[in-house]
Amino acid sequence: MTLKDVKHWVFDMDGTLTVAVHDFKLIHRELSIPDDEDILTHLAGLPAAESAAKHAWLLEHERELALASTPAPGAVELILDLAERGVRLGVLTRNAQELAQITLKAIGLDQCFAPDDVLGRDNAAHKPDPDGLLKLAKAWGVEPAQMVMVGDFRFDLECGRAAGSKTVLVNVPENPWPGLADWHARDCFELRRLVA
Repeated sequence: MTLKDVKHWVFDMDGTLTVAVHDFKLIHRELSIPDDEDILTHLAGLPAAESAAKHAWLLEHERELALASTPAPGAVELILDLAERGVRLGVLTRNAQELAQITLKAIGLDQCFAPDDVLGRDNAAHKPDPDGLLKLAKAWGVEPAQMVMVGDFRFDLECGRAAGSKTVLVNVPENPWPGLADWHARDCFELRRLVA
């Protein structure tokens, strides 16, 4: 199966559809999370009240970023091309679903994604767990092998692989995880050429 044959595409949000702007060192510092720990996993392991307070801070911090989102080079053109072809499009992000909707609106792509096809950390176990991808596959009535997961980080690729989906790494050439992807595109513009 080539990318041209895939009719069900799921995209990561930050760093994939948008220019990456998260300052993870700042988030770790503000939430007192050790540098080597995953943010969401750490917050899930805290006592309920502390976890809720830190999640609230994170949500508001990420809301500001979502409102100011800019599309990654070629992302808008790629999504519009896929939508015109009748491809089913989804988003699977480690952000909250409401922020994903704000981000899609900010970059002018909200009309391309059905609201139920945009899943965040409040709808499924966060990536790299394949839960969200499997939920989309079930909702769409397809096998995960008929889908592709597109992302810029190893969690996206690990999620796709764990679900049994194809994966595409969209990132700069020096990305340390190119071996995990079935296809490696430097950016969304190059990915668009691969599916043309």
